[in-house]
Amino acid sequence: MIYTTLPHTDIKVSKICLGTMTWGNQNTQEEGFAQMDIALDKGINFFDTAEMYPVPASPETQGSTSTIIGNWLKERGNRDKVIIASKIVGRPSDYTAHIRTTGLQGDSIDEAVNNELKRLQTDYIDLYQIHWPERETNTFGTRDYKHNPNDAWEDNFKEVLHKLDLQIKAGKIRNIGLSNEKAWGTMRFLEESKKNSLPRMKTIQNAYSLLNRTFEGDLAEISMRENIGLLAYSPMAFGVLSGKYIKGTAADNARLKLFPRFSRYSSEQCTEATKRYLEIAEDNNMTLAQMSLAFVTQQPFVTSNIIGATSLEQLEENIGSIHVNLNDDLLKAINDVHTAMPNPAT
Repeated sequence: MIYTTLPHTDIKVSKICLGTMTWGNQNTQEEGFAQMDIALDKGINFFDTAEMYPVPASPETQGSTSTIIGNWLKERGNRDKVIIASKIVGRPSDYTAHIRTTGLQGDSIDEAVNNELKRLQTDYIDLYQIHWPERETNTFGTRDYKHNPNDAWEDNFKEVLHKLDLQIKAGKIRNIGLSNEKAWGTMRFLEESKKNSLPRMKTIQNAYSLLNRTFEGDLAEISMRENIGLLAYSPMAFGVLSGKYIKGTAADNARLKLFPRFSRYSSEQCTEATKRYLEIAEDNNMTLAQMSLAFVTQQPFVTSNIIGATSLEQLEENIGSIHVNLNDDLLKAINDVHTAMPNPAT
């Protein structure tokens, strides 16, 4: 395994992070335990969860993923061996109304942290992230920003940082980060932190893959110049970049078979780009999955690459991508496809 540190900390994390959002829905607790055992044995010490998980979110399953992690930590007795990241839901929506409808207002952060600590059966969370912005902006598959002058959100960056600061001072969380955030919000949080001597956002967890390289716009520069590391999620584009949907080898419990509404990586453009990437991988004697993951891991702004799997075979292959090095010729071939078909995913 290769390790790095969370920006502005001395916390060592693996360059591959274990994503967990299928546990409690597509995966059982027993399967989650097996994945964590293998990941830790392979050198992965970084696990990512959220109060909302598993996905798709529902009142019946909400929090199950973190409960599985907590049960594993208790049974294995190895809390000191792993770095745990979690998230609080952001803007209220019908999708998460069963969790809370108050966003980050009032006692929401305190309530969310306490509930997550109980599920995880731990005294502290190493990295606590805002799952998505409270304000209206273009997240979750929306390509372009459309301003809504009637958005009821009021600027509360300072207030949110203050509430997170109280959690840090109470010893409940160690560091804070963002998720699904844009350039403006990221810089506002950094500005308020500097101006008011409040905790600094250390990381940003956004989608990043061969089919969605939009992070390479303004956010990549912010990441490098401000040292706020990307935790890249969906590096496999919901499994599309395994090539299994093109080859017709996807299992019945594959994500897009179970949940076809998650279609942001299923357009004609995405399919065509994936075919081209698959050809490059096969010409270079590697799987498309490992090429896709290695591409993400090698980016200079990536702190850790969040992989997910529904089977142990997938997990082993994905972890093995850490040993794949993409040379200049292969990277040029990848970038030629990107130039011809930039960011086909919405």
